[in-house]
Amino acid sequence: MNAVIAAVGVMLILSLSRVHVVIALIVGALVGGLTGGLGIDATLKAFNSGLGGGATVALSYALLGAFAVAIAKSGLAHALADKALAMVDRQHATGGGSVKWLLIGLLWVVAIASQNILPIHIAFIPLLVPPLLYVLTKLQLDRRLIACVMTFGLITPYMFLPVGFGNIFLNEILLANVARSGVDISGINVTHAMGIPALGMVFGLAMAFITYRKRRVYDLAKIEQVEQVAVQYNPLSLMIALVAIAAAFIVQLLLDSMIIGALVGFLIFSVSGIVKWRETDDLFTEGMKMMAMIGFIMIAASGFAEVMKTTGEVQTLVESSASWINHSKGVGALLMLLVGLLVTMGIGSSFSTVPILAAIFVPLCVQLGFSPIAIVCIVGTAGALGDAGSPASDSTLGPTSGLNIDGQHHHIWDTVVPTFLHYNLPLLAFGWVAAMVL
Repeated sequence: MNAVIAAVGVMLILSLSRVHVVIALIVGALVGGLTGGLGIDATLKAFNSGLGGGATVALSYALLGAFAVAIAKSGLAHALADKALAMVDRQHATGGGSVKWLLIGLLWVVAIASQNILPIHIAFIPLLVPPLLYVLTKLQLDRRLIACVMTFGLITPYMFLPVGFGNIFLNEILLANVARSGVDISGINVTHAMGIPALGMVFGLAMAFITYRKRRVYDLAKIEQVEQVAVQYNPLSLMIALVAIAAAFIVQLLLDSMIIGALVGFLIFSVSGIVKWRETDDLFTEGMKMMAMIGFIMIAASGFAEVMKTTGEVQTLVESSASWINHSKGVGALLMLLVGLLVTMGIGSSFSTVPILAAIFVPLCVQLGFSPIAIVCIVGTAGALGDAGSPASDSTLGPTSGLNIDGQHHHIWDTVVPTFLHYNLPLLAFGWVAAMVL
């Protein structure tokens, strides 16, 4: 059996069996390494060498957690939550319908903007979502729907709009790798190439609103234990919070570092007195605890991905798929998309998957007679498949980090499985149709 299939299969089975994702990733990496003939020592060496790749992201999330707690201390996010809660109370007779759509729309717009207008990716989640959980719970909104809304906003813009992270994915990675593999990309509109697959994401989001339309009851007492619902704030503290957030985002954009951005924001809170010096250590530790799970998962995922690459079985899997196609464009497109889904779910990053897939898939697509725009569509969709629904992807880890602060939102069953079903399956179908008609 191919080592990638074995590793990803074991990791997914353990995760679905409610084994913690970190353990599932470690066991999956060991199975993949041994299946790929590395032996236990070489497998552990590859795993350990890959851990450093996730350290930067883990530290970024830890600092963002501390920054989020400082913002909570200022009362800014709670001021927003209080306004929303007051609107809910006024509309109690109608179930707070307009407030529900306002909050869903807010999270959807912010998630989309985090990919292009203000490219901060998932940094907004620990700042915005936890203070709103009390309101969302009062509305009895299903958090699985919120996870699907945010994941849509984190993925669809970069796979369709060539701005911000989309410019990196579509122009610097997708088109560049397709051209490097020998295809003339002059005159190709990458937005046109990825338009139909993006419609698959829209279809999946629409289905999520139907699937999770019913009310779901959560325990308000658990939220109150971890998230203060009555915070004292004044105009000065709110103004300082706005300055800290603006400074953090500007520094992040200028230096391309979430670590420095979050640190600057936290220091502004400390210097201003919103966070007392004697409370700094405890508050910082509290924030790091809040984001500890996502950090450890990202570190373990980097080790897992390094083992997969060291076995050499990723390229073997891609190459072997060519022998199953038998000169059929329909079968070829489907198999390439399925392989992309499997590889991305294991590695957890669409951006890392495209260069691996393009080297083999582009010559194969040329051999099967696909047009240049169809080739771009196939490789781009194969890379994006699996970002939603991967236990190790920040597009699923981000929403979980905000929705699970009270322990009532399970990463696998409430984020990974819903996003896999609502996005990967439509993306697979719409991507295949696009490959056949472009």
